[in-house]
Amino acid sequence: MGIEQQYTVKGGDFSHAGSASSHVRKLLKQLEIAPEKIRRIVIALYEAEMNIVAHASSGIVRIFLEKDAIIMVLEDQGPGIPDIEQAMKEGFSTASRKVREMGFGAGMGLANMKRNADLLEITSTVGVGTTVRMTNYF
Repeated sequence: MGIEQQYTVKGGDFSHAGSASSHVRKLLKQLEIAPEKIRRIVIALYEAEMNIVAHASSGIVRIFLEKDAIIMVLEDQGPGIPDIEQAMKEGFSTASRKVREMGFGAGMGLANMKRNADLLEITSTVGVGTTVRMTNYF
């Protein structure tokens, strides 16, 4: 296939949050990817996208569609994750009170990404940002 797409995500912009995952859903439907595969991909991507909106000042979502897989790379400029292992635990959250009051930040984002991505890699530097790389196979 060899399709590449890129989206910009603005931190704190909840009104446009989820637009990248919505576009990817439409593209995968057009390519006739199995609905269960689309569901898992979109959940993982939405959670990663929401983490940028909730925690970072900005970020980039890069999508690479190959014949047998989708690779999603999300890079943000944010506070970084000091302890990735702790952050992966269900219910752990560093979301602000404001974000929680909007119904986000329950501490399920990274766990849902892990559950729905076939491969998940997270690297982070405190004070610089976080990179999430997820792969799902078709």
